[in-house]
Amino acid sequence: MAATSCRRAALSGLAVGGGAAARWRRRRLLLLPPPDGCALRLVPARSAAAAAAGPGRTVTMEVGGRKMELSSGKLARFADGSAVVQLGDTAVMVTAVSKTKPSASQFMPLVVDYRQKAAAAGRIPTNYLRRELGSTDKEILTSRVIDRSIRPLFPVGYFYDTQILCNLLAVDGINDPDVLAINGASAALALSDIPWNGPIGAVRVGLVDGETIINPTRKQMSSSALNLVVAGAPQNQVVMLEATAENILQQDFCHAIKVGVKHTQQIIQGIQQLVKEQGVVKRTVQKLFVAPEEIVEYAKKLAFNKIYAVFTDSSHDKISRDEAINKIRLETEEQLKEKFPEAEPYEIMESFNVVSKDIFRNLVLNEYRRCDGRDLTSLRDIKCEVNMFKMLHGSALFQRGQTQVLCTVTFDSIESSVKSDLISTAVSGIKDKNFMLHYEFPPYATNEIGKVTGMNRRELGHGALAERALKPIIPQDFPFTIRVTSEVLESNGSSSMASACGGSLALMDAGVPVSSAVAGVAVGLITKCSLEKGDIEDYRLLTDILGIEDYYGDMDFKMAGTNKGITALQVDLKLPGIPIKIVMEAIQQATAAKREILQIMNQTLAKPRPNRKESGPVVETIHVPLSKRLRFVGPGAYNLKKLQAQTGVTVSQLDEETYSVFAPTPSAMHEAREFIGEICKDDQEINLEFGAVYTATITEIRDSGVMVKLYPNMTPVLLHNSQLDQRKIKHPSALGLEVGQEIQVKYFGRDPTDGRMRLSRKILQSPATTVLKTLTDKNSIVLGGTVPQSSTSSQ
Repeated sequence: MAATSCRRAALSGLAVGGGAAARWRRRRLLLLPPPDGCALRLVPARSAAAAAAGPGRTVTMEVGGRKMELSSGKLARFADGSAVVQLGDTAVMVTAVSKTKPSASQFMPLVVDYRQKAAAAGRIPTNYLRRELGSTDKEILTSRVIDRSIRPLFPVGYFYDTQILCNLLAVDGINDPDVLAINGASAALALSDIPWNGPIGAVRVGLVDGETIINPTRKQMSSSALNLVVAGAPQNQVVMLEATAENILQQDFCHAIKVGVKHTQQIIQGIQQLVKEQGVVKRTVQKLFVAPEEIVEYAKKLAFNKIYAVFTDSSHDKISRDEAINKIRLETEEQLKEKFPEAEPYEIMESFNVVSKDIFRNLVLNEYRRCDGRDLTSLRDIKCEVNMFKMLHGSALFQRGQTQVLCTVTFDSIESSVKSDLISTAVSGIKDKNFMLHYEFPPYATNEIGKVTGMNRRELGHGALAERALKPIIPQDFPFTIRVTSEVLESNGSSSMASACGGSLALMDAGVPVSSAVAGVAVGLITKCSLEKGDIEDYRLLTDILGIEDYYGDMDFKMAGTNKGITALQVDLKLPGIPIKIVMEAIQQATAAKREILQIMNQTLAKPRPNRKESGPVVETIHVPLSKRLRFVGPGAYNLKKLQAQTGVTVSQLDEETYSVFAPTPSAMHEAREFIGEICKDDQEINLEFGAVYTATITEIRDSGVMVKLYPNMTPVLLHNSQLDQRKIKHPSALGLEVGQEIQVKYFGRDPTDGRMRLSRKILQSPATTVLKTLTDKNSIVLGGTVPQSSTSSQ
């Protein structure tokens, strides 16, 4: 009752006077529970600058010789933070909202949603409902890039639901909006009262004719050998890297990273200037979920020796090590609960995790020891097999330690390529692609049980990384659509890079003439930071990391490439940034490991097989003269539909007289040849002389004219009423014509538009015409042969 009366008194006090009432209506207030007695605190949900009405503030930055505009305070003022970033005529609005009550999750519950708006590109969605529906692959991958760029900068233990929404306002078709969304997310968080140790800046780096370009246009990217996205923190720190490269050299790649990090500093300074102008004050959170020092020390006293013994026993594999640690965990947690009965369950669990993590990291930092007995730069044992199943177009099994991946290759027609919708093409420039890699991670790969549903965001991201690693080696003129499937059968770290290795072997096993083999490896990082400044005092780089090294480490650095250069890179950090020096060392260490892996792979299969497998698909071309197109296609494409339904082949038109026939198997192509031969068996045309007179046999009487044949195997053609006689007639019966009757007609070649034969009887009623008949080579439908040369004749 006391709390209720206090709350009522506080609300009535706010309502006194017009000014107070107006402020109540303008500002949303967060009512916190009274801590003592009747005390009631009113805390604004966001800073006053963000809630105040007005035109907002704008800052313009010079990035790579082009102006980038950042504004805030005008749109979406109810959000905790909001920012609009514009480059050229492309504009993206990003909002940030975070709850003030902690989540039940035992991790940072951050959700990033990047959505492509059809209206931003001046289009209407082409689906049935004519509105944006589920997320596309491009939207999900962009959301992941934004997430990976901002997540490391949240305070440790900040378990409050946070949502970042990226809304495309306008797209000019020249500047890609994804990098703008990263900068918008950074600005929105920095301008909000959400605890966040930003800002960051992001740029895209291209490489055209050996010259690095910052934030290249879409046209420049079409000829760029590099697509690198760099997210940087103050003092030239690296937060996130993602790259696709056309097998470029290591020194060029490293130079591009340095240039990109340098230009991110200009964006960071612009955001800091806007934050200073608005006077942003960060909120004080109720609680950060960290383990109490007292419980951590007691847990260390109980379990240090046991955990140390497990982590230094290299005979353990993933399963046995996890079981041993879990057994120690249960014993320790029971003792901690007895010692600290009022402690929360999370504090008990996290205290044990802190002890385990410290022991694991100190073994690497101080003793240069890894839990499986390897030194810091050694690879796990690698085994490769190819041609696992004869019926598959290509297959390979790649085993690295306890990570096992089965990759298969499937060929299909060009028509099976991924078709991009109009909105994705207009917004992001994504076009059809005839090479794809799909990554699958079933629950049994980690000895777990779970639902086997559609592809999740993690699987999509890992598959996209492996696809980017392999795409540069695929020939541009390959006649098939290629699908590589990568199924992870066992996982203990770096399954995406194992997919790149296995996919490369499977492609060569399938006979795809790849330019070179590709291998990938993951590099980890263990750091020691100073307690005062938070700077990195010491660090160790680990080659070919295990799952536990990824879990307890600070970085997941994945790089793939050939012996010559780099094709893909992805760097995820748990730290708020690392110096460029560490990134350069990681690239060098990964390059050495990559070459070692390629040597092992070459012992199994060093180059692509010279021929595709006999069970694989077949593609042939058909030359169909214009005069025979109607017979080949059939009325309403009946013949083509019947051909595809009965034989399973796919027919696509390449040009006016050339068709491509794709058959999934040689036997299907054989059936297709027989079918085409059957419908064209009487198609043996004799070359006719222009202007010559021939004897034609009437086969049918129609209202519009008569159907005639000039020779037995010929397809009947129409001789129209207008060409039967000098007089105007309405029906052939007026001339007494009958079926089977022979008449004289003059040949005037073929109609250039539809290939129909042009004949006339009327012209012969004038003075006599010389009859020239020339029977030469046949001109018919040719399957799988050379295109015949057209014959010429003169009167």
